Amino acid sequence: MATVVTSDDSARVAMTDEPDPALDALLDQESSRRRSQIHLLAGENFASPQVRALLASDFADKYAEGYPAHRHHTGCGPADAVEALAVARAKALFGAAHANVQPYSGSIAVLAAAAALLRPGDSVLAMSLAHGGHLTHGSSANFSGRWFSVSGYGVRQSDGLIDLDQVRDRARAVRPKVIVAGTISYPRAIDWEAFRTIADEVGAYFVADASQTLGLAAAGTVTSPVPYADVVCGATHKVLGGPRGGLILCVEELAERVDRAVFPFIQGGPMVNQLAAKAYALGRAATPAFAAYTRRCVANAQALAGALDGHGLRPLTGGTDTHLVTADARRLGLTGREIEQRCESAGMLLGHCAVPFEEVPPAAASGVRLGTLCVTTQGMAEPEMAEIAGLIHAAATEPENATVTERVRSLAERFPSLSTKPQCGD
Repeated sequence: MATVVTSDDSARVAMTDEPDPALDALLDQESSRRRSQIHLLAGENFASPQVRALLASDFADKYAEGYPAHRHHTGCGPADAVEALAVARAKALFGAAHANVQPYSGSIAVLAAAAALLRPGDSVLAMSLAHGGHLTHGSSANFSGRWFSVSGYGVRQSDGLIDLDQVRDRARAVRPKVIVAGTISYPRAIDWEAFRTIADEVGAYFVADASQTLGLAAAGTVTSPVPYADVVCGATHKVLGGPRGGLILCVEELAERVDRAVFPFIQGGPMVNQLAAKAYALGRAATPAFAAYTRRCVANAQALAGALDGHGLRPLTGGTDTHLVTADARRLGLTGREIEQRCESAGMLLGHCAVPFEEVPPAAASGVRLGTLCVTTQGMAEPEMAEIAGLIHAAATEPENATVTERVRSLAERFPSLSTKPQCGD
């Protein structure tokens, strides 16, 4: 705070920006980390300078609780227009009857869908966490597992693909109010139409959690769940490359229930800067350049899966249809967590996950989970995927090898990440 003395000697207090060396140093550390590491975390992507600029814009501190033309605050004309633009772009991009762009995250979108369709104690059928389901699909540590009666389905042991016969059998047995399709570590395209048929047979709502693949669906690179699901939940970062945030698409009959579940039931006022950045990302996703980008993400993932197989990391399901790669590390005698840690020490960021039918505690699971969004955004292609697979193997089997770390840094510096300079131009 600073005291400003005016000509009439009255004192006024004004906010001033003071230097903050501690935060400046941390920002420098993050920028340096980005430049020197290879980013293979499946849920991350680099946001563009335009997205970053909108997040840092004058919309950042505007309160706009409610919906356009029905706010609880004044001065919301531009905010109304921003949200209306994001909604219009979402509906056009996905061919959806209704869109709600306010959820703060993909998990919040799933919570809102549950609030719109379920009451505590209701029955839900969702993918088992041990087979690739998400935390919000039934974990006892999450609202979903605590508030609802969740039954799980899984994949076939023979090929790792979702067992639709099992889904149908369990749906008939438990008669769920909601069937959820969507995963966190399943690399294949989901047969949304088959889930729709099963839901109709047992009179259930069908919710598609497409957070991992919504951007691919926007471009037509994988089949969209929108024509089949009652409610689609998604994230606006990941493939879409927008701000961290959530999105809900639904049929017209559920529009009011979904909107009321988001506000006032789950959230307060939306983050208008986030809405603006979502609008930008949704507009960009309608371009031919974005469609080409999504195809490159998938091609890179398929190349990476094939190359990893040659280095002792067996791709689960035999490959991938998306930007996501999951692999079994048992041939290397390592857990997924061990590979994750060794790769991070060498400058590569990836994740660990469960391997279906492996009967070990989660911390000892042998799965690794990778994605190609960041490296594709940086301009890498199939030759680099082969190089990365070799580096992952070397980091896993030769821990603390300085030569491997230098090779990782060299590759990262050949493909610099997007500038963090705040600008809205181009």
